Amino acid sequence: MHLRKFVAAAAAIPFFISTHVAAGVSKDLAIPSGTPGAAEIADQVYFVNHFYAMKNYGITKKGKTMTVLINKSAGKKPTTIALERYLNNDYRDNAINAMDLAIFRSGKLRGTGMLITDYVDDNKSQSYSIWLPALRKIRRFAEPAHDDAWGGTDFTFGDVTLRKPKDETHELLGKEEFNDCLGSIPDVKVKYLPNPPAASCKHKGKQVYKLKSTTKRQNWWYDYRVSYVDTKTFADYRTEFFKDGKKIKVIDRDWVSLGQGDARAQSWAYWYGKTFASGHETWAVIPDEVVEFNHDWKPSMWSEKTLRKIKR
Repeated sequence: MHLRKFVAAAAAIPFFISTHVAAGVSKDLAIPSGTPGAAEIADQVYFVNHFYAMKNYGITKKGKTMTVLINKSAGKKPTTIALERYLNNDYRDNAINAMDLAIFRSGKLRGTGMLITDYVDDNKSQSYSIWLPALRKIRRFAEPAHDDAWGGTDFTFGDVTLRKPKDETHELLGKEEFNDCLGSIPDVKVKYLPNPPAASCKHKGKQVYKLKSTTKRQNWWYDYRVSYVDTKTFADYRTEFFKDGKKIKVIDRDWVSLGQGDARAQSWAYWYGKTFASGHETWAVIPDEVVEFNHDWKPSMWSEKTLRKIKR
């Protein structure tokens, strides 16, 4: 199965060998003192979004309570996918930087699993192992295109896992007060989410950096992004995408503190995305009770053996 076909329906090798290891954002990245530069802010945002303040992070399953991914086309009923996701950053002495495991528990993707390996060498593509329950087999793929949709959502693989600070040039537009509530899909009633949260307004009044990130790719689907980044935690509450001067997409992230010594130890309460041309919306809601971190999961959990054990 071609990966683009899998991505459209399901989602969500030798690699280039270099004698020079190009390191990305360090898991030992310190909190900057004073006002950081644009590139420093971009690195900090990446650090927060990949949970580098923790050795691992999971959105688990507690009984029937799971993370719910809601897709809604304009004028149509929403569709849902329930899922689990586990990220392991506890790799220090080898070529692996992190491993990311996603298990889909409902909908058309039920029983599908995806294991992503990210390498220390920033020039090396990620690798993907995908468990296809209909075939009872694992298929291995190279890294997907950055603009492929993740699970048919408004989020691309670039938004979720692939985009790195080096892929863009960054400019600090200033500091301001964030003065809006985050987006949501109101009055939605779906399976696995009987009591959806209200739109989050708890970040109103917080000081944010306004960061402009311009893609280095030619003829790309967006020209630049503008992110609103908390000045204390470096959590990005909102990212607006622009093409030819027009705002084409927005992604909002409702962040909550995990109460650790590092203020950057944050968790998602939800992601919301909207593509303005189509009116399509995505809302990924993560209940508090399913979030776990710095857990004693065995490293073997991030393996193809785990994929093969997934029940449909």
